[in-house]
Amino acid sequence: MATTIQRVDKDTFKQIFREHWEPFQQSHPRYQDRHVQAVIDKMLGCGTLEAGYTTYLCPHCLEEKRVAFSCKSSFCLSCCKVYVDEWVAHIGRTLYEGVAYRHVVLTMPDALHLEFYRDRSLLAELMQCGVTMLRDALSWFTKVKLEAGYVVVLETAGRSGHWNPHRHILMTSGGMPPQQQWREVDYFPFTVLHKKWQYHLFTLLKQRVGTRAIKAKIDALWRKSPRGLVAYLEEGKVPAGGEGLAYYLAKYVVSPPISLRRILSYDGQRVWYGYNDHKTKQRQEEEVSALTFIGRMVQHILPKGFHRLRYDGLHATCKVKKVKGLLTMLMVALGRLIKGTYRIVAQKTYRERVLASTGRDPLRCVRCGGEMLLWQVWHPRYGVVYDELQAIKRGRYGPCRGSPPSAGADGDGTKALTQLALAELGV
Repeated sequence: MATTIQRVDKDTFKQIFREHWEPFQQSHPRYQDRHVQAVIDKMLGCGTLEAGYTTYLCPHCLEEKRVAFSCKSSFCLSCCKVYVDEWVAHIGRTLYEGVAYRHVVLTMPDALHLEFYRDRSLLAELMQCGVTMLRDALSWFTKVKLEAGYVVVLETAGRSGHWNPHRHILMTSGGMPPQQQWREVDYFPFTVLHKKWQYHLFTLLKQRVGTRAIKAKIDALWRKSPRGLVAYLEEGKVPAGGEGLAYYLAKYVVSPPISLRRILSYDGQRVWYGYNDHKTKQRQEEEVSALTFIGRMVQHILPKGFHRLRYDGLHATCKVKKVKGLLTMLMVALGRLIKGTYRIVAQKTYRERVLASTGRDPLRCVRCGGEMLLWQVWHPRYGVVYDELQAIKRGRYGPCRGSPPSAGADGDGTKALTQLALAELGV
């Protein structure tokens, strides 16, 4: 790459959108959509006081600090780590203790990608189609109607940022027949999935799209791939040892179309970025215009209300409580109630995240070193939603009534805050 690589920081992604989003919308009317605009506005407003903030106050020297809200969006490169942690915690609470899982990846030929780009409603049916196929394959192999559990994740981005819809499915390594006794499936003929996935996917497109062109395309793909489509299944149970399964899936769930470290340079008009090609196993670099780069990113913003993560079978939301109790009893009977089959990650506060990443306590006063307290929260839509000063004025605290939240036994801090409130009241 002849161009000198410039320094890239966390604001580079936002800068590209700030400078080129409006001309991109003008040349691509498809993205003149309120939902898409809201996602972009949320990302651009991340970390600005106009998008809301929390005020902290030092009770010793009355030093004030404002911390802008983060957007916590999967489209924001600054917030994606927080977003991933939240999803890890959510998935970790979902998986059943003592139950092992298999990881299935279902892809499709490049020739079919455009159908799902044109009609995004097909993506929901695509997710269901994967579960239907696995049910069919499981019943065919075991000769018994087993109900397994499925956690289905839709991913639309390939490593290069191109449109590449595919599914990641966590499937329980066994299931429950009508007798409600757990049956483990120690071996699964994953080669059978190729043909069955081909049949179910092609049937879906023929029924839902149904044009002469798609039927001709599918007939050609049948002849080109007589052994079926790619349906990858981990041989065995994943991950090894059964630990950290939530982390194992999270990298597929909410990772942005690109990470900050992959953006190599931006000169105001063109963007350079790199990725590891999964076919060639080689490092690739691309140079594209800013408008092309934006297009590759925003195409992965799915319709409002669309859920990339869905549950089916034993994991269906309507039955999960009942199934969890039953499976717990069955796993105990089998001696398989294993602690650590999944890992639940506690959500970290703003203070904990900054302290872990920088080693610096953001709520330690820079002037006197005292611990700062929550003082006010302001939201752009609702205004002031929390005000500690008003609470003090209403008599919530006093010299004999304890300390403000998080102040602990810091009597001097309480005294300073009370004096501030009295001064505001003119006493």
